[in-house]
Amino acid sequence: MTDIGQIINTALSTGKSSLNEDRAKEIFRHLGMPVVAEEKIGAGTGMTDAALAAGERIGWPLVLKGLGEKILHKTEAGLVHVGIGGPEDLAAAVDDIRARAADELEALLVQPMVKGRREFVAGMFRDAQFGPVIMFGLGGIFTEALGDIVFRIAPLSNADMDDMIDSLKAQKLLGAFRGEAAVDKEALKSVLKGLSDLACEFPAITEMDVNPLIVQPDGRPVAVDGLVILGGDANSKERPASIDLKALNACFYPESIAFVGASASPGKWGHMLPTNTFAREFGGKVYLVNPKGGKIMGRKVYKRLSEIKGNVDLAVVTVPADRVMDLIPEMAEKNVRGMLLITSGFREVGEEGRQLEDALIEKARQAGILVLGPNTMGVCNPHANFYSTAANAYPLPGSTALVCQSGNMGTQLLAFAEQQDIGIRAFSGSGNEAMVTIEDYMEAFERDELTRTVVLYLESVKDGRRFFESASRVSKKKPVVVLKGGRTEMGEKAASSHTGAMASDAKVFNSACTQAGIIQVEQPMELLDLSAVFSSLPLPKGNRVAIMTLGGGWGVVTTDLCAEHGLEVPQLS
Repeated sequence: MTDIGQIINTALSTGKSSLNEDRAKEIFRHLGMPVVAEEKIGAGTGMTDAALAAGERIGWPLVLKGLGEKILHKTEAGLVHVGIGGPEDLAAAVDDIRARAADELEALLVQPMVKGRREFVAGMFRDAQFGPVIMFGLGGIFTEALGDIVFRIAPLSNADMDDMIDSLKAQKLLGAFRGEAAVDKEALKSVLKGLSDLACEFPAITEMDVNPLIVQPDGRPVAVDGLVILGGDANSKERPASIDLKALNACFYPESIAFVGASASPGKWGHMLPTNTFAREFGGKVYLVNPKGGKIMGRKVYKRLSEIKGNVDLAVVTVPADRVMDLIPEMAEKNVRGMLLITSGFREVGEEGRQLEDALIEKARQAGILVLGPNTMGVCNPHANFYSTAANAYPLPGSTALVCQSGNMGTQLLAFAEQQDIGIRAFSGSGNEAMVTIEDYMEAFERDELTRTVVLYLESVKDGRRFFESASRVSKKKPVVVLKGGRTEMGEKAASSHTGAMASDAKVFNSACTQAGIIQVEQPMELLDLSAVFSSLPLPKGNRVAIMTLGGGWGVVTTDLCAEHGLEVPQLS
């Protein structure tokens, strides 16, 4: 793609933020995308005569467009004339464009008038979370009116491109239509592949637009307009540092726990958490820490971590936010490698809390301490008889790994799992995810042999690209079920205020989930309902379904559901 690189670099070196239509289509043509033939005429003396000569060569009717570096929206500026039937009309169109564009006019494009009743649109933009996103849908006046548009994350596989085309609701427009041939899908795929390749190869391209993509009567699509926006790499933001997954696993299999901030007052975190741990007869050692010392629940209370003679694998911390930082040196000296930070008052409360959280995490990293949270409702691992959450819920050991960005919802789901005998592999309220993110949990689940189903409640992701890549791998081995909070604009605002994180655009997130093989649900209880199904039934090898019912009506309804969800019900012999 050397020639393309030269075009882009030349534009950037001269301070341009976009490529003119002709340069954009030159790039598209270089990648094998179907592009309309055209002639470019420079502005200046003799422009009208040159346009007339081009018109005679191309043939009537014509389209005439005005170009200029500062002109991004030609149609809105009145610089596009279509259906030009002869020399007089063409000369008048040249004069009109010259008058409207004035000094901004740099060139004219003369094109044949492409005929076709069907229009599509394709493009690319860079999402702040997921990186380059390819778009395809109905074009023309239907783009905004019907919203029949599909998104997928680049790079696109052949299957991704097929899925994008097959996901359009207006499938009838892709087949033979009103005397016109069926759309050449391979040509459509060449457009999608070209956009994907450009997005991945040239991060300086921030946006591309192929609109309209007109389907000719013989079924061949052709791009009659194009736009390329240039800028910096939209994905250059710093990505969260990865963690040691062995250290994360150790937090769920502690042999010794210290509850720092232990309390004798029922209802306080420092009382609820150790109480629930004691209630299930955790097999490891448990220490209570409070500066006042004494006894709580008949157990000795240490004034400091350093007073504990034995090892401490995990510190469960409930002290106020402004006192957590002081624990780091003491934990480092004691060689404590994991901190479950229940305490709130960090990033979720505003800028001051964000600064405190960032400073704490930096200090913890330097000390080699893994921090879960802060602002979390706790964790549990039924396989180790380890329950350290605020809920009096003790689900059975199982194969469903559950992580929730809303700890309260997570603990209620644990209670439901206990009531319904749904086995849990492990649970974590991920909290603010200051160090351990949902992406880290995904990679841990991928390696964990006891995890057969991954269940997530999400409101945002820290690293959308990593989440997408991890989920794509995990879903090939284990079902991944997700409930996304903030699917609507109002819900997204609520999620932002709840977690202090900005949710990515819902349409892009949903598309990423579809592409990654994630199963999305809309109700909290559906998370565990599906986990129960996946835990008790093997994954099907194909899409053919046999139905057994007590009555005909149930069979009819079930058959309809199968057909609506892409399942085949074969005829019985």
